[in-house]
Amino acid sequence: MCGIVGYVGNNKSLEVLLGGLKRLEYRGYDSAGVAIIDEAGTLGTRKRAGKLQMLLDDLAEAPLGNGATGIGHTRWATHGGPTDVNAHPHLSRDSKLALIHNGIIENFSELKNELLAEGATFASETDTEVAALLVGREYEKTGDLTQALRGVVARLEGAFTLLAVHEDQPGVVVGARRNSPLVIGLGDGENFLGSDVAAFVEFTRRAVAIGQDQIVTIRPDSVVVTDFDGNAVEVEEFDIAWDASASDKGGWSSFMAKEISEEPDAVANTILGRVQDGLVKLSEFEPLGDDVIANIDRIVVIACGTAAYAGMLGKYAIEAWARVPVDVELAHEFRYRNPILTERTLVISISQSGETMDTLMAVKFASESGAKVVSVCNTHGATIPRESDAVVYTHAGPEVAVASTKAFVAQVTALYLIGLHIAGVRGTLSDEEIRENVAELQAVPDKISEVLVASQSIKQLARWMTDTQSVLFLGRHVGYPIALEGALKLKELAYIHAEGFAAGELKHGPIALIEPGQVVFVIVPSPRDPNSLHKKVVSNIQEIRARGARVIAIAEKGDAAVLPFADEVIPIPLAGSFFEPLLAVIPLHIFGMELSAAKGLDVDQPRNLAKSVTVE
Repeated sequence: MCGIVGYVGNNKSLEVLLGGLKRLEYRGYDSAGVAIIDEAGTLGTRKRAGKLQMLLDDLAEAPLGNGATGIGHTRWATHGGPTDVNAHPHLSRDSKLALIHNGIIENFSELKNELLAEGATFASETDTEVAALLVGREYEKTGDLTQALRGVVARLEGAFTLLAVHEDQPGVVVGARRNSPLVIGLGDGENFLGSDVAAFVEFTRRAVAIGQDQIVTIRPDSVVVTDFDGNAVEVEEFDIAWDASASDKGGWSSFMAKEISEEPDAVANTILGRVQDGLVKLSEFEPLGDDVIANIDRIVVIACGTAAYAGMLGKYAIEAWARVPVDVELAHEFRYRNPILTERTLVISISQSGETMDTLMAVKFASESGAKVVSVCNTHGATIPRESDAVVYTHAGPEVAVASTKAFVAQVTALYLIGLHIAGVRGTLSDEEIRENVAELQAVPDKISEVLVASQSIKQLARWMTDTQSVLFLGRHVGYPIALEGALKLKELAYIHAEGFAAGELKHGPIALIEPGQVVFVIVPSPRDPNSLHKKVVSNIQEIRARGARVIAIAEKGDAAVLPFADEVIPIPLAGSFFEPLLAVIPLHIFGMELSAAKGLDVDQPRNLAKSVTVE
């Protein structure tokens, strides 16, 4: 979500900025803008809500002077709606400084009050304008853009990439990064900044990644990187291994490959801004009120496909944490069986697009029946959120590939946040228990990254299995929805028979499917599991292995008990029982994609499927 580009060089800044923003459109956005210091040394800005074409049309009607220095931005609305005034860039008090921002400044309210007390006025509803005014104030003291930005970033909480230019310092762009990507492009007599290399790959393939809590100052002939304290930082240059024609996929072989790589960010961005002092605070629930949440006696999750499996994981966690019964229902079946709903029923709908017709009709039915409806959605302004009493947006960014990956982990994350929020309101978990679970959730992105780094063996496994005609998946407890998700990915992507089962159900029928050579993925719970499910699943493995199955186990690192009984073991980092599924699903996403690719199929657009199902 959101794209940024910065440029210093010769007099082609507008060309570079607009081209970079065009290549960053895949990230998703609802407004765009640029700021340029023109040939006369004057700062000019232009920004428009809507797609980039709106900005291009506006510039065609009233051209903005070109120049040697500029910044550009595509915004996905967080603080304040997608309007012209909320679009970036934002200006300092004297309108000589322009600033753009990716991320969320969590303590913006406190900082805004400070500025208001000094007599500042605000034109927008954004947290970004707070940063622009703060940096402008610091510049008035220091007369140096780098020092001004350094003086502000230490006070900001949350995640951000900031880029700033000042009319008094043409030929300088300064950027800062915390928990949000920023990359330098190294040119000949020109340099670039971008949220990813797609922003400048048309002009250079030499790049440097900015580290956490670092500031970069670019001029046409120099690049200086320091930490937030001003200490010099050594950087390592790398070559971009693809050209501009692939930039709409961020350099990945497919949108799905890119989106799987973004699963850590999908989790992290969905958490962002929703945790205070280690506790979950969902401002989105304010329209409902704590009294309503405290008095609900039942939750119904409605969704389809992958979203329904996310809902099943949410059921396990919400029931355990909030101690309220949860049903998960397929949206297309829900309203046709005349379900019992009351004013004390909370319905949670899940849809990546927010336009899934089955889910939309179920949401309308639930509202008409008197239930309260909260939607989990990845698309701002979609129909389902508008039909709901409240919406918790996931911040996975645009998902282009039809088979969902990063949207799935973001949906699970959102449901876990909802569960912990409800538990806090209802008092079913102590603050300390909530903090422990929040800490586990916040650790998930780095652990997913570990799984992604070690994914080469999964790719090899897929290549060996191109002739496989049937794959089964087994899991228990929270591993069961992951088994279903793994099977769905193979159906969607590789067009082969695949089924997911609750492992305990094996002896009640599905074991008849086991024959020599049958491939079975098993999601193995932790041996630290106090409910002894680990031993039961290992027994299931022994049962199918004795009948000739080829077992591929997904198990936590150090699980020695599973090694003698599995043909292949895919290790995942240690995590609490509710958080293991967010790790275990990653190898299955990768496997489905790699098997599809190995079979020469279209990974991003499987046959007969559409990204958003808009018919019931």
